[in-house]
Amino acid sequence: MRRKIPSTAALTAFESAARHQSFTRAAAELAVTQSAVCRQVASLEDFLGVKLFRRTKRGITLTEAGVSYHHQVSARLDELERDTLELMAQGGAGGTLELGVVPTFGTKWLLPRLAAFAKAHPGVNVNLAPRVRPFLFDETPLDAAIYAGDAAWPGTEAHFLMRENLIAVASPALIAPLRTLKPGSLRRYVLLQQSTRPYAWRHWFSSLQMEVENDMVGPRLELFSMLTEAAIQGLGIALIPRFLIEEELRAGRLIEVVRHAYLSDRSYYLIYPERKSENATLSAFRDWLIEEAASYRDAAGLA
Repeated sequence: MRRKIPSTAALTAFESAARHQSFTRAAAELAVTQSAVCRQVASLEDFLGVKLFRRTKRGITLTEAGVSYHHQVSARLDELERDTLELMAQGGAGGTLELGVVPTFGTKWLLPRLAAFAKAHPGVNVNLAPRVRPFLFDETPLDAAIYAGDAAWPGTEAHFLMRENLIAVASPALIAPLRTLKPGSLRRYVLLQQSTRPYAWRHWFSSLQMEVENDMVGPRLELFSMLTEAAIQGLGIALIPRFLIEEELRAGRLIEVVRHAYLSDRSYYLIYPERKSENATLSAFRDWLIEEAASYRDAAGLA
């Protein structure tokens, strides 16, 4: 059955004219005449049976239907352009994986390891997009996501990667001349708080069978990257997953001030729609990621 889809030329002319609110500027952008743009838009309006532009003495404006259609057409043309550029770049080989990821995890843990995946799968591109909250895959172009929290998303498969090992860290200068502290000594220091986890310190102290009055008092920062920098600058003591600050620990910019193994209630999972479970590109990435996470857990004693 023949699809009821307008010509790409008509859609391109409409998208450009709508974006510029001008047939003249659209013609310049597309390197055609103004009359050619007008004809394409007119043919599109005839095809749809809907007026997309309102002609006035000052030029053109989108109708209400035109505004809505422009948003949809623009998104589809962007996707088509992206897919075309990817196919051209790959020469028909390999594939692309659109991956949503918790930003700090992606930057500090995943990216340093992706070169190994790229070497093993030279035809595959992995695109990363930040995602910090649950979402519906059908409403995004994402193939999969790495998420910290509950993995029970309807219609998806989830693979466990690792639990979150929170450690108390600070700048060496903050506690000098000491190198470590007793848990009770933390009462005397500023406790840096993560705004999205207001009870993090309380849970950490509870794991030591302790109660501390000021466990929710201190500067609040939203991201682990912010907490890391604040701790490095000596603003206080922070609770941060070890895997996010391994470089800072090795370099001595941060030290673990209390030797205490504490696994939070959060775990990291690779999640993807069930319908994509047989996707070859995703399967290759899934198998590699699960193996990488297992190796990390073994090395970190988290297995």
